[in-house]
Amino acid sequence: MTVFVTVILGLLTVIIGLVTSWPRWAWPVAAAVLVAGAATSLIIGHRRQPYIPPERLLEPDVQTVERWERVVRNVSLPSLVEDYDFQFSATVRWRPLDIAADAPVVNAGGLAVDAILDRARHITAQAPPHRSSLTQHQLNGALATMLPDPADRVVAMAENVQLSLTESDQERLTKLASVRKDEALWEHERRWEQSKRAYLGDDVLRTPGSAVVWWLAKNDEQIDKTVSDIGLLAELSAAANDAPAPEDFHRFVPGLAEQLDHDGPQDDGMQSGPRTPEDDAENLLRAAQLTARDSRRPIFAKRVAEAARAADLHDLAEALERRADPFPYDDPAGDRPGE
Repeated sequence: MTVFVTVILGLLTVIIGLVTSWPRWAWPVAAAVLVAGAATSLIIGHRRQPYIPPERLLEPDVQTVERWERVVRNVSLPSLVEDYDFQFSATVRWRPLDIAADAPVVNAGGLAVDAILDRARHITAQAPPHRSSLTQHQLNGALATMLPDPADRVVAMAENVQLSLTESDQERLTKLASVRKDEALWEHERRWEQSKRAYLGDDVLRTPGSAVVWWLAKNDEQIDKTVSDIGLLAELSAAANDAPAPEDFHRFVPGLAEQLDHDGPQDDGMQSGPRTPEDDAENLLRAAQLTARDSRRPIFAKRVAEAARAADLHDLAEALERRADPFPYDDPAGDRPGE
C-alpha cells in the first residue's frame, strides 16, 4: 500500500512540475519529500504490527473484530445427587476491564466462560436433579448480571441458559419416583390393615359378648337376626383368640348345642339342676358383659326380649323383660332407690 501511494504521488508531482515549469532545483526536493514520506509510513506500519503476526494465525488473510461473546454447550455441572449431572448450555457475554499497561496478555473469553461456569456450579450443586426446570430459571436470573471474574480482567454474564439431564438419567429418576410413590401407598395400606386387624382382634372379637354388642350396634333394627347370629359370632371370637367358645355360648353354636342336648343339662356354675329361663337370660347378659350397673343392659335386654318373643321363646322373653327394668326386683346388689 505504501509503495502504491508513493508511485501515484510521484506521477502527480511530475505532471504538476511539467505543467507549472518548475525550476531544476525543485525536482530533487520533491523526490526527497516523496522518499521521506514513504519511509515514515513504513516505519509507523511496522510499529503497529499485532502481538501475534497475522501469518501465524489460522486465517492470516481475514481480519476480524474480536467478539465479546461465546456459546458453550452441554457442559456437565454437578447436582445435589451424586452421579446425576446437569447439562449446561448458554451464551456467555463479557467486556474487558481497564488494565495496567504492563498487565499480561490473557484470553478474555476463557476467563469469562470460567467465571460463568463457577457461578452456575454453586447453584446447581444445591439443586436436586429432578428440579432441572426450576434450577434453569434460577440460573437465568443469577447469571443475568455483569460481574467481574476473580482476576478482575473481565465482567461477564450469561443469556439463553438451558439446563437438562441426559435421557438415561431422566428415565432413572422417573422410575425411582414411581417406586417411592408405590412404596408410600403400600406402607399406608399396611398401616390401615394393621389398625383394622387390631380393632377387630383386640376390641370387636375380644369376647363373644363384645362381638354380639358390636353386631347389635351395626344392626340395631334387626334384633332377631342378631340373636340368630350369636353362635356364628361366638365361633368367630373363639377363632380370633385361638380358644374354644365359652361354655355359656355352647347352646348357640349348632354343633355344640347338639352335643349339649345329647349329654344332658350341665352345671353352669350358678346352680345345679336343669336350666331355667332366668339362668339363660342372666347367662346371655353376662356373656355380653352387661352387668347390673351397666346403662346399656336394659336396652339390650328389652330388644333381645322382643326378638325372643317373636321366636315364641316367651319364658326367655319374660325373664329378659324383667331384667330390662333398670332396678330389677331380683338385683343381687339390692340397690333400689329408697332402700
